Order: sequence, then structure tokens, then C-alpha cells
Amino acid sequence: MTEKIDRNGNENGELKKKRKRRKIGVSRVQKLYGTCKQVFANCKPGVVPSPENVELVKAVLDKMTEADVGLRPNMPYFKSKVSDRPPKITYLHLHECDKFSIGIFCLPPKAVIPLHNHPGMTVFSKLLFGKMHIKSYDWADNLLPESTTPNANISDRDCTGLRLAKLKVNSKFKAPCKTSILYPADGGNMHCFTAKTACAVLDVLGPPYCDPEGRHCQYYYDFPFANISVNGLSVPEEEQSEYAWLKEREKPEDLTVAGALYSGPNLVQ
Repeated sequence: MTEKIDRNGNENGELKKKRKRRKIGVSRVQKLYGTCKQVFANCKPGVVPSPENVELVKAVLDKMTEADVGLRPNMPYFKSKVSDRPPKITYLHLHECDKFSIGIFCLPPKAVIPLHNHPGMTVFSKLLFGKMHIKSYDWADNLLPESTTPNANISDRDCTGLRLAKLKVNSKFKAPCKTSILYPADGGNMHCFTAKTACAVLDVLGPPYCDPEGRHCQYYYDFPFANISVNGLSVPEEEQSEYAWLKEREKPEDLTVAGALYSGPNLVQ
């Protein structure tokens, strides 16, 4: 390609920009977008990318920190206000199409993203900085007898709609750490995030939530396994802490997630 030079022998502005981009290199957030576009191109709801493709996305995310998306722990998003309500969570939207979405949850200390599901999705979550507790479950319907009659001891709550789940993760995480990955039926598809310090989580969802297509974000209560008995269901006492009963709930009234403008490195889409 012929390079454009002005009469004084100087490169034009566009060429300078291209040379600058080549010198700086592709940003990590741009590389993440390009990798996701490639990996999720032919995926459908419930279809998990191949292990090789999962590793491609994970490899990019594992190297990312808050600096790669223009965040700093002292930004207003991460400060709690004195209030009786749980701290407000901020969501930074980077990209969304019918194949995948990329966004960042910014949590002040003690902020909670309640237990919720990811129907038919493969989800990558990377803790960019801070400390967080993650609790997650997968369904354990295979353990239930064909005919079940739950007997609840959960203080006046209706036991209708209770569903057995197995605990997948119940641990604290501190950045830097590896990317967490969940799948449609494994890896902790229902999870809850609790910020132990100010923290930020970069999420990739493939595909994203979509109510018309049946991918609704459903919230849950979780009850200890021992609080409810089911005829014909027997779990050794030492393993009962690994199970819980989940019940659907409406979106918590005290959950506040506010959108904000992403101001990190430019993302060319």
C-alpha cells in the first residue's frame, strides 16, 4: 500500500495513528473482544465452546487487571455510603450482541450480587482486584427419588418449588487469581458474589441474558439441606453440608445495580 506523504515529506495524520497503534500493540480488552467474537461465533444457547476455545478466552482473561479496563480502586464506584441499604453496584457495559456480552461489575465493600442463575450460558468471571466470597451451586435432581414430598422446617415458608442443589464453590478469592468458569449444567451455574473489600469482576456471558428467548435471570433463596426432609432421599450426615434447597424468588428489592459509562481503553467493534 502506498503511504501518503505531504509536500514537506511528513506522514499524514491517519498514517501516524496507524503507526502509533502498531507501536503500542492491541490492548488486552480489544484482544478479549476479538477472541470472544471468534469463540462464540457459532455457539447457541446450551452449547458449550470446545475446551480449546474455552482456554482461549480464559488465557486472555487470566492476564487482565483493573488497569486494562481503566479502573482504579479509589474511583467513586467502589466507595460505600453510610446507609441501611446494601451498597449500590455499578455495571460498566463494554459490548453485547446476540452471541456474547462483556461487562464489569464494580462492588463497594459488603456489596452482594444475590444467588442467581445463567440458563444455557457459559460464563467467564475474572476478579480484577480486591477480595470476594463466591458461593455457587449446580442442580442435583439426579439424587431425588421419582416421587418426592418435601417436609420443610423453614419457619412458615411454603416448601413448594424447592429444588435440590449441590454446592460447587464456597470460598474467598483474592486478586490476582485465575478466571472462574461456569457452564449450563456444571461449574456452579447458580452463584452469589459478596465483596469482602472493594472489587471489580469482569464478566463474559455467552450467550447473554434474553427474556424473549427464555434466558431470564432468576434469583433464589438457599436453605440448608438438613432443614428439609424428603421421603426416600438419604445423604450421609458428613456430606449434607454439600447440598442445599433452592427456591425461586423475585429480584431483591434492596438490590441496586446502576449502569455507568465505560471509560477504559477504546474497544473497536
